[in-house]
Formats: sequence, C-alpha cells, structure tokens
Amino acid sequence: MPTDKPTILVADDDATTRTVLTKMLEKDGYRVVSADRGEKCLFLALEKHIDSFLIDIRMPGLSGIEICRRLRAIEHYKVTPIMFITSLDEATNLREVFDAGATDFLTKPVNQIILGTRLRSHLQKVEFFLEKEKIRKYSNRYISTRTQRMVEAYSITGMLPSPELHNVCVMFTDIRGFTSLAHKVSLEELFEGLSRHLGMQVETVYEYGGYIDKFGGDGLMAIFDSENMAEQACYAALRIIESSRDFDKIAGEHTLSVGIGIHYGQVLIGNIGSAEHLDYSAIGEAVNLASRLCQLAEPMNINISDDLVELARADSNLQFTAPTSIKIKGLNEPMQVYQLVRAGGGRMPEQNRYRRS
Repeated sequence: MPTDKPTILVADDDATTRTVLTKMLEKDGYRVVSADRGEKCLFLALEKHIDSFLIDIRMPGLSGIEICRRLRAIEHYKVTPIMFITSLDEATNLREVFDAGATDFLTKPVNQIILGTRLRSHLQKVEFFLEKEKIRKYSNRYISTRTQRMVEAYSITGMLPSPELHNVCVMFTDIRGFTSLAHKVSLEELFEGLSRHLGMQVETVYEYGGYIDKFGGDGLMAIFDSENMAEQACYAALRIIESSRDFDKIAGEHTLSVGIGIHYGQVLIGNIGSAEHLDYSAIGEAVNLASRLCQLAEPMNINISDDLVELARADSNLQFTAPTSIKIKGLNEPMQVYQLVRAGGGRMPEQNRYRRS
C-alpha cells in the first residue's frame, strides 16, 4: 500500500449512503471525497488524483455507467479500480456495468469487511501493474525492440523462438582515438561525453528505422531490417557523422571522431548463451564484414560494401566514391569497398519518416 493515503471518490445521490461509506473508508485509513451527481464526479476526477471510485448505478444527471465509460476514456484512469454499488434489483444491469469498464461491484447494504478486502486487493493489483509498466519503460532503454518482442512471446509461450535467417543491413560505429583520449581527460568527463555521443547515435538509429543490437565499448552495432533498410542505414550513418561534427568537445577541447562500417547480407538472429544468461543477437559473416569495414574506416568516414551499394543506388540522393579493392581477413578474394560521401541536394529525409512503430 502506498505511504500516502489513497483517495477514494464516493459517488451516490443518497446522503446517508455517502456518509456510511465515508465512515467505513476513513476507518480503514483512506481519504474520501464525495459527489452527489455524475457531473460532479467527473469534475472531481479531473481536478484531483483519485485512486479508486465507488459509484452508484442510478445517479441524477449522468448515470453511473456513463460515468464509468467517460472515466475509462481518460488515460489517467485506464486501470483505476471502479467499483459499483448496486441493489439486488439492479443485478440485471451487471453485464452493461462490466461492458462499461467496471472493476467490481458491491450490493447494498455494503459490508465493511467485504468493501475493505476487495478495495485493498484492487489497489494492490493496480500498484503491481504500474510497477511492471515502470520496469518495462526503463527496460526499453536497455533492450532492443526485437528482444522485447521475443521476451514477451517467451513469457506467454514458455518457449524460446528458433533462430531465423534474415537479410539485413548491419552497421558498426566506433569512436576513433578513444584509448589515447582516456589518458588526457578524467574518466568522469570521458564517460559523460561518450554517453551523450552514444545517446545521439542511438536516437539517430531509431529515428531512421533501425534498432540497437548491442554496445561494444565506445561504439555500437545496429540492425536495419525493413523494406528501405539500405537507404535507412546510409542516412543514419550520414546523420551520425554530421551530428558528430557539431558535437560538444570533451573537456572543451577534444573532439570525438567516429568511423562507420555498413554491410548488407544474411544473418542468423536468435538466442545465444546459457539458461542463466542469454543474448538475443545477430551472428554471421555479414556481421563480421560490417565490423571489419568499421575498423578500416578513417575518422569521420563511412565504409560500405558493394552489396549495400547495389541496394542503395536506387536512391539518387546518396553519393559514393569509386570502389577500392581491399583484402579483408577471412575472405579469399579482395572486397570492393566504397565510401558513402553525403546525401545529394544538401538535404536528408526527416528521421520520423522511417521511425519504427
């Protein structure tokens, strides 16, 4: 139970009923406000924070059922307990009561023990629900959207999904000169600057329709997997470079230069690890090649593979340098590597055009 007294709104046109219920609730430690008409009930609900409602079905003006419908239309009261007070001859209305969004009902005369027990139970359920929503909200900052969907499915089915093959664009970023910078500024300043820079990268990736697969020290790995994945990855990379140029210097004098590598290919996405600790991630040659392209990228440059260029050429706004033949460790033949230079026309599409739902 919350430390502050929960506030209960009693809505009933009968003064005696309001008085009796108020005494019962105050005896159990609740704060009570009351209304004798439906319109006043809604006014108080908007004016105050109400933790639960006790509403009579038959009210002058707006009926109890209509009040319930309107309360459920208010975001703040989507899950708030709404309990109806009914007489025996009103039992036929119970289906309509629950269809309107009621949580529970009590018959007159109201028994204090039943009222107190049910009310505590409903308030505890709401408190538990809100706590779970808070955890979910905060976990969204640490877990990719794909992983969240997998965890939700796992919690329902009890089975981990089988690994699946996907054609995706993989992007790696890496801060250049980070190790040497660590010897020049304090760890606190370095951590704060890196955190803000990675935060900018994360926001950019999501704005352009990708998601973060993992962080790796001073960089990240992102996946783009929708219909326009090639242009999404390219525009996200260009935006990261552009934003890095305007980024605040560490300790007022040290810049953070980023190198980026992007490759298009097939990956296997699934759970890796043990029963105690799992990582839901993408693996495969496409991941390794994107990582190598990032390692080879000069500061503030974007290396992309010929596979990605073939997809991205459809967008005439994207411009590339002539390819360079580079020997990549693990490959028998040299790889044709391009640099993504900029978006033609001086203007890139708005990020929200691509943002994941």
